[in-house]
Amino acid sequence: MSHDGGLSTVDLATGDTISTIPTEGLVRLNDSGDGRHVMVTEGDAFRVFDGGLQAESHGDHSHYYASEPAFTDVSYTAAKPGHAVAHGDHTALFGDGDGSIQIIESDAIAEAGAPVEKLAADAPHHGVAVRLGDGSVLHTQGTTEARTTVQVRAADKVIAETTNCPSTHGEATAKPSSGGDVAVIGCANGAVVYRGGAFHKVAIEGNYGRSGTLAGSPTSTIVLADYKVDESAEHEHPTQVALIDTTDASLRLVDLGASYWFRSLARGPHGEALVLTTDGAVQVIDPDKGTVTASVAAIGAWQENEDWHAPGPILKVSGERAYVTDAAADELVVIDLHDLEVVERHALGVTPFEIAIVTGQPDQPHEH
Repeated sequence: MSHDGGLSTVDLATGDTISTIPTEGLVRLNDSGDGRHVMVTEGDAFRVFDGGLQAESHGDHSHYYASEPAFTDVSYTAAKPGHAVAHGDHTALFGDGDGSIQIIESDAIAEAGAPVEKLAADAPHHGVAVRLGDGSVLHTQGTTEARTTVQVRAADKVIAETTNCPSTHGEATAKPSSGGDVAVIGCANGAVVYRGGAFHKVAIEGNYGRSGTLAGSPTSTIVLADYKVDESAEHEHPTQVALIDTTDASLRLVDLGASYWFRSLARGPHGEALVLTTDGAVQVIDPDKGTVTASVAAIGAWQENEDWHAPGPILKVSGERAYVTDAAADELVVIDLHDLEVVERHALGVTPFEIAIVTGQPDQPHEH
């Protein structure tokens, strides 16, 4: 958990703070892909942080080993480090300031001298990359002024491309098709779906329908996304979310009656779509039917900050539980997604900026 002046590790079972390490500046957190480490963006590097929890599988059970959480000696240099995306067996790191792409086997990401596959976009930009299961790499192209292009490269050749994705931002993978991995990239005029070796444009009403935050599930062909419709708004507060069907690149909108922000979207263990809305509730959506099936009161009503750097509520999921941070009360709220009820409230003592969850072992399937 990053917060003003530090990085703290909290025991999710008890709420106890295990350790706090001083940090400086804006510290962002991403999953490393191995279930144990966290990628911490600080300065001009992705630093590898050891969450201190390791699981060894023994058939129908696992043995867990704990150690003191700490930064490792391993880091990956990148100018203005941005998105880190774990998918399949690999983690892709994107440097916004130099367009660098570094791909590492997730299980080896904390090893000094681990092999790194290096690529680069044509120019620096706020971008993202995903290493697909067939070895190809999906990544954005753009400049600091504009982003419209998404490519898939294999053996240093472009094998698929779309240039019809203005304001490119956000990615998610969905349940694979018979042709391999399926991914969705957010755009300002309807998202694009990569499936079967080609890009497919999602049709929208009108010329503007912007998605920039997406959440996928390895068990669902539907991707959850934010959806903004007012091109002139400096800070739009949408109440609709989009459900993007990757099988036919179609879109369905669901109105939640309350707004949300980019840290509000998640997926449950069975592919259910979850949204933390400004009324303080976690809305549970059936992605196939496009209906809200439950609403779990989690925190007090809140408003989105005009400055995204300011702490606000966060929704994350691990296993059968959802975790919601309450920036106003400095609490961590735990929701049982099977019984759809709050089961714990932990006082944090600090206001969290970002959180990442480690369990000691990768998610199964290995998707993030």
